[in-house]
Amino acid sequence: MFESIKEIVDYATQHQMPLWEVMIEQEMKVNHTSRELILDKMSASLLAMENAYKRGTTGQGVFSPTGLTGGDAVKMRQYRQAGRTLSGNLTLAGVEAALATNEVNAAMGVICATPTAGASGTLPGVLVALDEQFHLSHEQKLNLLFVASLFGMVTANNAMIAGAAGGCQAEVGSASAMSAAAAVAIMGGSPQASSHAFAMALGNLLGLVCDPVAGLVEIPCVKRNTIGATNALICADMALAGIENVIPADEVIDAMRRIGKNMPRELRETGLGGLAGTPTGNQIKLRIFGKEV
Repeated sequence: MFESIKEIVDYATQHQMPLWEVMIEQEMKVNHTSRELILDKMSASLLAMENAYKRGTTGQGVFSPTGLTGGDAVKMRQYRQAGRTLSGNLTLAGVEAALATNEVNAAMGVICATPTAGASGTLPGVLVALDEQFHLSHEQKLNLLFVASLFGMVTANNAMIAGAAGGCQAEVGSASAMSAAAAVAIMGGSPQASSHAFAMALGNLLGLVCDPVAGLVEIPCVKRNTIGATNALICADMALAGIENVIPADEVIDAMRRIGKNMPRELRETGLGGLAGTPTGNQIKLRIFGKEV
């Protein structure tokens, strides 16, 4: 089992293996299972992502039981179709998919936690954007997910991926970094370039707090995933352009861990601080639950 990003990069470079093959090989060894079974399991995860995206962008979209979120993915789709966007179609394809996935999550639908439910829109956002632009094959989509999993594994083992443990930097931050690394790999970048993309993406979101209004994974979680997706695409582009991150990926992970441990509990998914602690946030909590929670 790999314990650091550096180990992964060194192994892939030494053996001249793409990062997805490194992850598949490890899974076969650790779980004593076949390549076919591993591919089948990842295909199931991919299907869950694609179904959530489709559900969130069909008809009027989906809406949460609280009424706090829903329908924004459809609005973004309509806006893109009008052809007068500021951010560009590729970027907003990622935004649309991120919104759709997290709206499905808030509506109690089926999503694939990548690495958590609260961050489940970031990786699909990147996946959909790349697929729309470059028409990825089924194999390429699976490979992207394997690379994301490889980097996510090290992050989870060396730091945290739960907002309750380390703030939203651990959720959307990790998801964004995983996605950036995977995007670079799929676009032909080197393992080292993937590590730079990962480091840049996670570094950009260090200190991001987890402040769900009323303790629900809706506000600001749904829209926050759009930042995760777009940050990943930007950092992937920077790495593919040859831009490097001064601080190594493993040190960025350790910085995230230390920041998370020092973060006040009010900013770690308790629904007490940040946006959750605003007057409007408290009013929403009272409206939904009828009392302070």
